[in-house]
Amino acid sequence: MPTNQATGAGFRYEALVRWEQLPAGWSFVEVAGVATDSQDRVYVFNRGAHPVIVFDRDGRFVKSWGEGTFNRAHGITIGDDAVYCTDDLDHTVRKFTPDGKLLLTLGTSGRPSDTGIDGIDYRTIKRAGPPFHRPTNVALATDGSLYITDGYGNARVHKFSPDGRLLFSWGEPGTGPGQFNLPHGIAVARDGRVYVADRENSRIQIFTSEGKYLTEWTDVARPMQVCLDRHERVFVAEVGWRAGRFPWQTPPPNPVGARVSVVSAEGKLLARWGGGDDPTAPGDFFAPHDLCLDSRGDLYVGEVVMSAGGNRGLVPAHCHTLQKFTLRGNQ
Repeated sequence: MPTNQATGAGFRYEALVRWEQLPAGWSFVEVAGVATDSQDRVYVFNRGAHPVIVFDRDGRFVKSWGEGTFNRAHGITIGDDAVYCTDDLDHTVRKFTPDGKLLLTLGTSGRPSDTGIDGIDYRTIKRAGPPFHRPTNVALATDGSLYITDGYGNARVHKFSPDGRLLFSWGEPGTGPGQFNLPHGIAVARDGRVYVADRENSRIQIFTSEGKYLTEWTDVARPMQVCLDRHERVFVAEVGWRAGRFPWQTPPPNPVGARVSVVSAEGKLLARWGGGDDPTAPGDFFAPHDLCLDSRGDLYVGEVVMSAGGNRGLVPAHCHTLQKFTLRGNQ
């Protein structure tokens, strides 16, 4: 099994590629989301024939579910062992038991809200809309409230009660404070602060629990998703400028590659790795799309390798779409 080291500011991770033990003949195609439950089982939300594949922390296959259920896997979040799956092309967020029994659906299947968007061009969104138009990810607050980024066809964050009532929304298209160009990822700190990965504005915006703008971090390159560890450090998956660009986008000179960054709650960069010239190398990335941590501090990173450019030959077919980073040493 190939390994590599990722280090910085006291962090030392060992990258494990092909950690997962898929049943014979199975494929992720690409991993859109990854989450862990209270037993440190790893739920891999993928775009293959078996959308939710569950492994134990050693990579042994446990079960799968969701076959025939999803239009396109996008994000997955677990809280109190309830599994929230975001299906961007279905315009819904659904809540399941760990075994895949449907408990709740937010949004109307196949019916996007009206935002005036022309196709997939977020620049053409004319107005912010209600839930949902291609939602992207879910974050859970300590009180069970849901915050949902909405996403490819909208420019909003929606807050729902634990039982699925829409409480309020905020955001509109643009580049100013509290505005969004593709809000793609989201996390909520214990004190209620909401971190939003505002992807095409290349920033992390931070809000109160009521959606009031606080500040932003701009030392990121097209952030896809954020998650927090037990010390409230913020882990950021950045797709960079070598992959996953829209047709109208031109990369800047010396474009930054895909990487993972770790930032303190105060916004100080603590560690960063990836961005190398070989995205197939263990510990490097091509298109990190989601990331999560287990109870021991191990990090899991899923990548949308095919849709971000693998289907156009930008990386070979053997490029990893899931990596586990095992934490070595004390944090």
